[in-house]
Amino acid sequence: MNAQVTLVVVDDHPLFREGVVRSMEETGRFRVVAEGTCCDDAVRLAREQRPDILLVDLSMPGGGLEAIKLIRAQDPDLRIVALTVSESADDVTAALNSGINGYVLKGVGSRALTEILLLVTNGETYVTPALSARLLSRLSSQARDHLPDPVEALSAREREVLELVACGMSNKEIARRLDLSEKTIKHHMTCILAKLDASNRTDAAMKLRGWNAQQQHQGANSSLT
Repeated sequence: MNAQVTLVVVDDHPLFREGVVRSMEETGRFRVVAEGTCCDDAVRLAREQRPDILLVDLSMPGGGLEAIKLIRAQDPDLRIVALTVSESADDVTAALNSGINGYVLKGVGSRALTEILLLVTNGETYVTPALSARLLSRLSSQARDHLPDPVEALSAREREVLELVACGMSNKEIARRLDLSEKTIKHHMTCILAKLDASNRTDAAMKLRGWNAQQQHQGANSSLT
């Protein structure tokens, strides 16, 4: 038979805490070695008991996230699982950044919680699937928002050439205007099309116009604030 996993359960709601303790011990897989109600309890019991897993609420007095930060400073290897009502993406992100090993919503059943805690015991990290999907969607959206516009990757000369293309000038006319060879202009156009992932001169010019319009809009907004 596998050795029992030792647990410390910290939650300031007695009925909920007692229910978790009873349901986990009834599985025969866990042994609750201590209970607490606040941040100070979590830090102290983690140090004194050195359990396999610390099960902690985020909204308890003193703050679960604060407890996790303090515990991590004293024991980087302790397995910590948040059992919480918070579905906030900010809380999930903060908890993961603090080094938490599991993030579980309080609506979970005892059988599912047993499986999750055993996964965490075996070195895996668990986040309630709905929250994980929401967090990934948020991170993807933020990544897209911070992607630089391809036009910004153009050099000053390439942007100058493209501005003239947008005015309807040919390579020969641009070369004459900038006092460059037509071959040089063709080289610039090759680089411009590649950087903008543009199919032709017209497509590249349209992307430049879109970027210019965006810059003007941002400038107008900043002048109003």
